[in-house]
Amino acid sequence: MSSITTDHGILHYEVYGRGRPVILLHGWLGSVGLWLDTMIHIGKFYRVYSIDFWGFGESGQKLDTYAVPDFVDMVHQFMDSLGMISAPLVGHSMGGTVSLSFALKYPEQVQNVTVIGSPIDGSSLALLLKLAGYRFNAFLMFKFFGLFRAFMYYFYSRLICKHPDFPKRMDDDLNQLSLESFLVSIATLRRTDLRQSLNQIQLPVMGMYGDKDLIVSPHQWKPLLAGVPHARIERFPKAGHFIMLDEPENFRDVLKDFLDKEIPSTR
Repeated sequence: MSSITTDHGILHYEVYGRGRPVILLHGWLGSVGLWLDTMIHIGKFYRVYSIDFWGFGESGQKLDTYAVPDFVDMVHQFMDSLGMISAPLVGHSMGGTVSLSFALKYPEQVQNVTVIGSPIDGSSLALLLKLAGYRFNAFLMFKFFGLFRAFMYYFYSRLICKHPDFPKRMDDDLNQLSLESFLVSIATLRRTDLRQSLNQIQLPVMGMYGDKDLIVSPHQWKPLLAGVPHARIERFPKAGHFIMLDEPENFRDVLKDFLDKEIPSTR
């Protein structure tokens, strides 16, 4: 386990492999644990970093907000702290939205972006996630947190992802959350709309979307391609929101192919 100290507390990350850096960013309610299998595979070819956003996993509790722009600045601080000039960003769900937002704000620090089941427009989120972005609803969920965790365990394991290790990983991640990190992150994600800004992105982009996604509309590849016409779109007919767990081999092959083609030989 590795960490750095930032102006908003401890930032936890995991690192595996040797070579050129690649940064992995998890989604809402997630942590670095989502990426363990991916890190082992991609780490054979690259030096892979996986970060816990503030308020998630083992990272510290930021005192004021946990908005998507805060996570963009967090990645910036992380790269500066490690002396990383530029790197590819690979983001799942909210992490992909953060990756695109980072590319818009700090294009010189990004080599390419991969988004996996990520909302381009926050209105594409499932109803349950939209409801969680209102303080009263979030407060009720935390007041009856045991029931909420039981519901999420059942809902995610039966309908969202059938990987045998996923329910426990998700439950462990839920146990790390605070009300504010839970609420503010999804509330700002719900209000995010990148459609008018995407045409500013000139670097290589790949969008990976599972046709059976029940968390983010699987059609979000359309506004991504409309905004970034040169984007590579990969669709996974058998996968849902967690493509890396639903179709792991296909996912890893596609990701590595994109990284191999789009990472420059020198930084």
